[in-house]
Amino acid sequence: MTRRFGMRVSALLATTALTVGSGAAAAFAEPTGPDISQVTQQRALLQGATTASYYWDDASGRAGDTGLPASGIPMRKGLVASPSWPLMTEGYVLYKGKKAPFFVGDRGPGNPSNNGIMLDLDAKTFAELTGGRFNSDTLGVDGIGGEGHIKVQYVVTKWGNGPGKKNQPVAFSTGAWSRKDTNPAKPPVDLLALAKKKKAEEAEEAKKAEAKKVAALKVAEAEKSEEAQGGASVEPASYDSGATTTAARTVTKDEDGHTGTALALIGGLAIVGGVGYLGRGHLRKVISR
Repeated sequence: MTRRFGMRVSALLATTALTVGSGAAAAFAEPTGPDISQVTQQRALLQGATTASYYWDDASGRAGDTGLPASGIPMRKGLVASPSWPLMTEGYVLYKGKKAPFFVGDRGPGNPSNNGIMLDLDAKTFAELTGGRFNSDTLGVDGIGGEGHIKVQYVVTKWGNGPGKKNQPVAFSTGAWSRKDTNPAKPPVDLLALAKKKKAEEAEEAKKAEAKKVAALKVAEAEKSEEAQGGASVEPASYDSGATTTAARTVTKDEDGHTGTALALIGGLAIVGGVGYLGRGHLRKVISR
């Protein structure tokens, strides 16, 4: 458990609602913070790893806290402290296969951030990740042997609009939390999206290759069929059949005065003596006769 030694910027923000009447009084509505239930499904804007501690500031003073979190949002599960990220930044941490969403609602750790502890998780989230139990009396985590730090991976999915560094976290002492950052880190490469895109491209290439293969097989089969028809015995077709649409028949007379029909070849139809024959092979047989 990390105490921030008063290094947190404390601010009490509230929304005031006015009541109407002779005895008008101010009523205060506590801000609840963002809905972070879906942050694990959003695109990563920044990712990295750090050592995380935990805390629980409920303004009771029981654990040495100095008041409400800097955002003015009462302490609750998912509210974390960052030494440099803008308030209301959203994301999630990963620890031993577990995911836990968060939003930055406070400043800290203070001095510990000089030693690389760049995230202060809320005690309830810390207990959930480590298998411990949140103690509502001590505001600590029981059942983990007193361990107060864990190595986590973090993913930022949304930057807050206020001052703060929109990049890898830096120590509180740098003052980065108080300066407006207009040049956020470039989002990391989405490896999952790239893998899906590559898989889709490979599937498309395979589809095209298969189509080419099928087309080549059809051409080969057509050529083979044509060769087979050229050498096969084919029944004569009527001259006026649908095997051809046009034909020329010329009546000739030989030296002895005999008449006959000249041979005409149109497409694959041989016409001899008024009878059509399909196929070059059969034509050769007819001519050889």
